[in-house]
Amino acid sequence: MQIGVIGLGGIGKMVAKDCARAGYDVCGCDLPEKRSELEKQLQGMDIEILKDGIAVARRSDLLFYCVPAETIDKTVEYSGRSVKQGAIVSGQTSVKTPEVKAFEEYLPKDVNIVPCHSLHGPTVEPPARTLAVIRHPQRSEKAYRAALNAFEALQSKIVEIPDYQTHDQITADTQANTQTGFLSMATAWKNCRFYPWENQAYVGGIDNVKILMALRILANEAHVYSGIAILNPFARQQIGQYAQSETDLFKLIVTGKEKEFRERIEKAGEFVFSNNEAPIMLDDRVLGEFSLGNETQRKPNSHLSLLAMVDAWYQLGVNPYKNMICQTPLFRLRLGIVEYLFRNPELLEESINAALFNKAIRGDDLEFHTAVREWATIVGHGDIQGYQEQFNETKAFFRERIPEGMRRSSELIKRLA
Repeated sequence: MQIGVIGLGGIGKMVAKDCARAGYDVCGCDLPEKRSELEKQLQGMDIEILKDGIAVARRSDLLFYCVPAETIDKTVEYSGRSVKQGAIVSGQTSVKTPEVKAFEEYLPKDVNIVPCHSLHGPTVEPPARTLAVIRHPQRSEKAYRAALNAFEALQSKIVEIPDYQTHDQITADTQANTQTGFLSMATAWKNCRFYPWENQAYVGGIDNVKILMALRILANEAHVYSGIAILNPFARQQIGQYAQSETDLFKLIVTGKEKEFRERIEKAGEFVFSNNEAPIMLDDRVLGEFSLGNETQRKPNSHLSLLAMVDAWYQLGVNPYKNMICQTPLFRLRLGIVEYLFRNPELLEESINAALFNKAIRGDDLEFHTAVREWATIVGHGDIQGYQEQFNETKAFFRERIPEGMRRSSELIKRLA
């Protein structure tokens, strides 16, 4: 089987390398100006770099489109008519709705469509990898099975999803909403003009995870996340609800409505955690090892970002544990720290008291509230350029510590895989 990869960015190179190591003949392409550099980077890997997507499409029995969601339509329009008769076409975009629509419009009718999605970044190693494979109406069950066999080269746990709409609905929670939460934290810290690992309110296991995951997101390119948040038809609703839940909780805090605040947190916690049979149960000792700063006397933290996430799940009627079928390392850790907070009565009480009565943390919570509304507004307006500008401004503030954050977060993911 000849495998082709159109788009040799981080994920595309990962796919090409894994398939080549598994013994497949692999060819690929990217933008013309990147060809020379890619040939140097992939020298000795038995991956042939071709002129363009048409050349790759003509040759490939299994073809991967590994391009950003916002460019999938134009990319498939350019090369799709050249796909071989009977070939299998897959895609690695994080949002399947625009990908599948492009496949249906531009691919020949005798081509088999088997979308997939690596639920991790290119630096994640086995066994922490999960690959979602989406069923799509097609003529050949044999081609679907052939694709599943070939996908084993990606060294991932394979989960089969019944349709692309289900995939997008789940990933709106596991990816788009998760990333919005961490990006809002990072933007709030940037607007406060401090690094959280130097602040006593952000010392300890939960906050170690918050910081490392925020830095891990910022290590990537903005377009990786803008497409996920804006082009996923289910993401706007979920991000909008997260922003509304945070706003509602913040209003109860600043107006001193303790009874209503406690009742809302209790109801949300019961909905998410009371009937769960498969807790993640993060380890106290392990979480404590992953600090970027000096461990000092910890001050109480409201953890408003996590309280709002549980309330949003409750308001949406979403059971996040059911979405673990499409879990990413980021989502697993986010759900893990939320669970850690709510399953520890003393820590939860400390968080509620800090939110309601600790004026020292109120300014940080105000900055977080503002950041959440900013991100939700950008997503609500479908403003991809605004999203990328906001992302890059936040990234610039943390730039010097991002490499260390990537290294330490990779260690954390590996430890908890």
